[in-house]
Amino acid sequence: MGSRDERHRHNLVPLAALLSREMKSEKMEKPTLRYGYAAQSRKGEDYFMVKTDCQRIQGNPSSTFSVFAILDGHNGNAAAIYSKDHLLNHVLGALPRGLGRDEWLQALPRALVAGFVKTDKEFQSRGETSGTTVTFVIVDRWTVTVASVGDSRCILDTQGSAVSVLTVDHRLEENVEERERVTASGGEVGRLSIVGGAEVGPLRCWPGGLCLSRSIGDMDVGEFIVPIPYVKQVKLSSVGGRLIIASDGIWDALSSEMAAKSCRGLPAELAARQVVKEALRTRGLKDDTTCIVVDIIPPDNSIQPFRPPKKQNKFRALLFRKRSHNGANKLSKKLSAVGIVEELFEEGSAMLAERLGDEFSSKSTSGLLICAVCQVGLAPSEGISVHAGSIFSMSSKPWQGPFLCADCRDKKDAMEGKRPSGVKVA
Repeated sequence: MGSRDERHRHNLVPLAALLSREMKSEKMEKPTLRYGYAAQSRKGEDYFMVKTDCQRIQGNPSSTFSVFAILDGHNGNAAAIYSKDHLLNHVLGALPRGLGRDEWLQALPRALVAGFVKTDKEFQSRGETSGTTVTFVIVDRWTVTVASVGDSRCILDTQGSAVSVLTVDHRLEENVEERERVTASGGEVGRLSIVGGAEVGPLRCWPGGLCLSRSIGDMDVGEFIVPIPYVKQVKLSSVGGRLIIASDGIWDALSSEMAAKSCRGLPAELAARQVVKEALRTRGLKDDTTCIVVDIIPPDNSIQPFRPPKKQNKFRALLFRKRSHNGANKLSKKLSAVGIVEELFEEGSAMLAERLGDEFSSKSTSGLLICAVCQVGLAPSEGISVHAGSIFSMSSKPWQGPFLCADCRDKKDAMEGKRPSGVKVA
């Protein structure tokens, strides 16, 4: 009887078969994407990324997907620039080769976690102290996958439906669970003290005074400020929808509903400008303000702007059919009703063992073990199971993958408060 890895290799789909499958799938209706962006700078620390020509299978236009990202830097722009340049490659590098589209989408949440952590680890090794929020959006036909750390935000506005937020704000002021996690991991949470003992401003993490509990970078604050993203994956119906991705310069001025309402009826490029304009009108230019609007448009509607929802619609509520909070879930069946947004995946845990899950593809093509985060090859004696010492699952076995290299295991321990920040294990 062959090993699990041998069976996995036998189940891989040949490239020719993948190409044939993708070409057949190409004949199916797929949406048109229209996007626009706008920004007003105050500190010069906001960055964004738009890539609409990515391919799951190189050379096959049927496998094209798009990436949109907002990166809001603080304490300098170095972390935002580094993440803009490297995060996408790190995410794609964590995806197994030879997957069909459905399997690729299923593996994407785990790869996003690995990519975020690797980007953070590499940036911190440079010794720079800046940090950045990241809201990272992948659109593959009707499926939208969002990964986020910090307080940038992505919302979904569908025709005739309510506005849905696809991210979670990691602000200590609003997020009780994150406050508890930070203090349990060794950080202190409190407001800024001024002369006389009075406390002012939002809740911050000490040392460092950061208002956020998750980011990329911020090595001077403490490693309990983690880069592990909240991830949500949804599938739209053939009605399509509008994504509004923006930095906190927008969301400090506008609610999600206000932002969506302000630009309904406008094409994406004008919509992005209108959202920024409305934020500045409401609050003024107190922070960098950046917005990307992405319209996912049904093929028979590809040149029409996004329409405002009809008035007095009794069924305006956005319907979610819950899929699973488990990374091992399979993609669900095609939507049977127009107007439903199907939730395929949602997970926000800061525990790396939970996010990387059970063994998926722990060996490289050369047969060596690979680190689930940084993708370096490991000898069998070097790999440390991500589950070693974990109590999140009674069924976990410390000899099961995925595996981490010594450096990534050290980072995992630091993020979970198992050693003082900045202390390296010999």
